[in-house]
Amino acid sequence: MPCRPPASAPAPAPAPAGTVTVGHDELLAAATTALTDRGVPAGRARTAADALCYGDLAGLGSHGTFNLARLYLPLLASGRADPAAEPRTVTDLGACVLLDSRRALGLWAAAEAMDLAAERARRHGVGLVSVRNATHFGCAGYHAARAARQGMIGVLAGNCGGQRIARPPRGLLAMLGTNPLSVAAPALDDRPFVLDMSTTVVPTGRIRTAARAGESVPAGWLEDAHGAPVTDPAAFDRGEAYLRWLGGDAETGAFKGYGLGLAVEVLAALLPGAQVGPAREALDGDGRPHGRDDGVGFLALAVAPGALRGAEDFREDARALFTTLTRCPSSDGGTMVRYPGWWEAERAHARRRDGIPLPAHLYDELAGLGLLPVRDGAQSRSRTRGGER
Repeated sequence: MPCRPPASAPAPAPAPAGTVTVGHDELLAAATTALTDRGVPAGRARTAADALCYGDLAGLGSHGTFNLARLYLPLLASGRADPAAEPRTVTDLGACVLLDSRRALGLWAAAEAMDLAAERARRHGVGLVSVRNATHFGCAGYHAARAARQGMIGVLAGNCGGQRIARPPRGLLAMLGTNPLSVAAPALDDRPFVLDMSTTVVPTGRIRTAARAGESVPAGWLEDAHGAPVTDPAAFDRGEAYLRWLGGDAETGAFKGYGLGLAVEVLAALLPGAQVGPAREALDGDGRPHGRDDGVGFLALAVAPGALRGAEDFREDARALFTTLTRCPSSDGGTMVRYPGWWEAERAHARRRDGIPLPAHLYDELAGLGLLPVRDGAQSRSRTRGGER
């Protein structure tokens, strides 16, 4: 049974209209410079930049360099994130560790937490690192996949601190954030299984990238105070719309998305003692989305299958499982059946080779910060307004 994905070297696809193609190394260097210039140590700045650029590589632009000037630089400038923070160990039981992140930049702090979980899993079979006082960590899948690349199963779950943007089904007040969850594991060569999801229908970044592009969003992503669909993404930041849970309406499964969001809140925030969305102050105010994603909590978990059974047996079984999925016939006769993480890996391989198509406005924003060359005939502007998850 062949277990390696078919080799191919397609011709580079033309850049989409309204984009500017940037080499991955150039974009990575630009993001690293932006962070080191603001006091983040060089090695950690490189890790943070790699986590940020992963979003652009994998086609998850809402969590890529779109967030550099919108979110991370304002976090550092305002002191909500400390560029020189050194996480402190609160409790260390060997297989389990509790860390106080001390407002470290989440892009690198979550990566280091997952690496620590993997290191403990090598010794104990499982490694659990629970973190409080953290900040926005970008794509959860980037961090979970660090364990998968070491032959392990990785789980990363995070809450949104004190940010409240989604209401319980049939509830009147916003209580929870998007509460992302990622599970990663070895699959086919160079294409790990990486589930990376918000427990709401979409993360807020998808809403904001649509608003920035002047596009509508599908009915079902947002709702107004009465539960009616909202398709204007700008309504979200005006406080006129709420994100909906996975499952849609209460009658069609919203309690499942809501329950997953609460499970993440328990594992990621209640466990380490981080800020939680459903705090007493959530009952105050007019019920519209409110709060900031400060005091984030997250859980990094790594499981070493080789500690429980033969590592190569697990690897072969994983190959067989995911190969079987890719051989499932297509229902429409054309679209290939794949698993979460496959297409992201495909895009990343192609974009490392051909370059990353950035929206022109984002390129100009980065050029306005002095991070990329100014395009001929373009007026670059730096946008440094704040934003949340």
